[in-house]
Amino acid sequence: MATRERTLILGNAAEPADLDPHLATTLSDQVIINALFEGLTVLDEETARPLPAAAESWEVSADGLTWVFHLRPDLHWSNGDRLTAADFVKTWQRALSPHFAADNAWYLFVLKNAAAYNAGQLDEAGAIGVAAPDARTLVLRLEQPAPYLPALLSLPAWFPLHSGNLEKFGATEQRGRPWTRPGELVSNGAYQLRAWEPNARIVLALNPQHRDAAHSQIERLVFLPIEKPEDEERAYRAGQLHVSFNLPVTKIATWRERAPEQLRVDPLLQSHFLRFNTAHPALADPRVRRALSLALDREQLARSVLQASRAPAYSLVPPHSGDYSPATLIAEGSGDTPRPTAPTAARAPSPTLPPQNLRALLAEAGYADPKDFPQLELLVRADELMPRVAEAIQAMWKTALGIKVTISQREQKTWVQAQQTGDYELCLSAWTADYPDPLNFLELFAADSPYNWTGWGSARYDALLAAAARSAQPEARFELLREAEALLVNEGPIAPLYFGAETRLVSPAVKNWTPAPLGFRRFQLLRFAD
Repeated sequence: MATRERTLILGNAAEPADLDPHLATTLSDQVIINALFEGLTVLDEETARPLPAAAESWEVSADGLTWVFHLRPDLHWSNGDRLTAADFVKTWQRALSPHFAADNAWYLFVLKNAAAYNAGQLDEAGAIGVAAPDARTLVLRLEQPAPYLPALLSLPAWFPLHSGNLEKFGATEQRGRPWTRPGELVSNGAYQLRAWEPNARIVLALNPQHRDAAHSQIERLVFLPIEKPEDEERAYRAGQLHVSFNLPVTKIATWRERAPEQLRVDPLLQSHFLRFNTAHPALADPRVRRALSLALDREQLARSVLQASRAPAYSLVPPHSGDYSPATLIAEGSGDTPRPTAPTAARAPSPTLPPQNLRALLAEAGYADPKDFPQLELLVRADELMPRVAEAIQAMWKTALGIKVTISQREQKTWVQAQQTGDYELCLSAWTADYPDPLNFLELFAADSPYNWTGWGSARYDALLAAAARSAQPEARFELLREAEALLVNEGPIAPLYFGAETRLVSPAVKNWTPAPLGFRRFQLLRFAD
């Protein structure tokens, strides 16, 4: 491989759909975009805490509604042009333009009037709560306090774009323009685009204009879009990759035994859960949903099916979500009165209830005889993992509750569409965080959330989220969010299953590879062994 030339070769799972930061929605696209561009902040890989990037410092008003960011001096684009605060303002106006209809516009809705402008309710982009009083100062005015804003600003939707580059190709308000092609793309990140051979490879080279270029030891990145994890694993064994994107769960035990130093199983800020369609008559009763949830042996699922590569989940919000302690699933009682709990690292997970207790819950809901319970369908994505998880759940429900479910596999697109349209009964689902804050998970199930595909709504839950949004005090905010999460996991439309992980193979030649709970990485911090 190209170690001597300081070229890092990585698997990247899929051919990028787009390298436009305002349109990219998949992690595999955003991994590349994060190497090409840089926002005001960046997240530390291990802690997921925001660090200065294009901004060297910032301060916030006492009410949490006004933030002032100070840019580093002498920031430049890859073509040598100076990067200024005005570039950020113009870029965010593009992201929020109703004419451009950016897929990622909602990330900016924390800004004053941003949602209204994006919805076409305001005509003037100048009404958005952002201003650049001088070349190195950005003032952000928010709709409500957002203590997680520095972390949010690290996301691609907030990256600056070169106005001249966009205008040259008519990409300010038009999608699909070729401004992101090699030789055309102007960026401000640690690397710049050198080659893009569709379905073959993407090559990035060190950007000499980047503020930290002198300290970077990896000079080139080569991303290979290998879709099947099995093919990627073979390519790694053949010496064609330094780093894989994913490792099949069926291969974990082998690598753990034969070459554990090359196996990386790192926590990912991701939650896998069972989604209930509460519009279904049998699933409308929270006692039924609770019985189904508590019948699941999450420890066995994590140990046997997932090969101890993922942690069992008793909450929706995973670890590493800021300083938040999640509210866990409580096994005792019927769940009529959810209780928030703040677990410590030493706290034992909640046990499953004995079958007789679970069947009593079903009997309370009108299903004293398991034969009277309708046969439901469990929808899963047709990948290498979800069907295995579904089969284990199917067996657990049969043993503990005496009920039967069938399993239906769908391709990614139709799996998502079925959830969006409510065309399912039970579904395995997941959410990967965009920023390290519990709200990123909990807001999914607000009554007006575009991702609440369950038919469930709770005025109390929404009121708790709203109260948390108004709070500028971190601890008070977390208490409100914890109470909301307790309501969700003990009564609501989901059953937490397990937390995500990155399962990769990393060559011993690659040094400084650390866990990255959000999946994003600063490749310029890596190096090859001497």
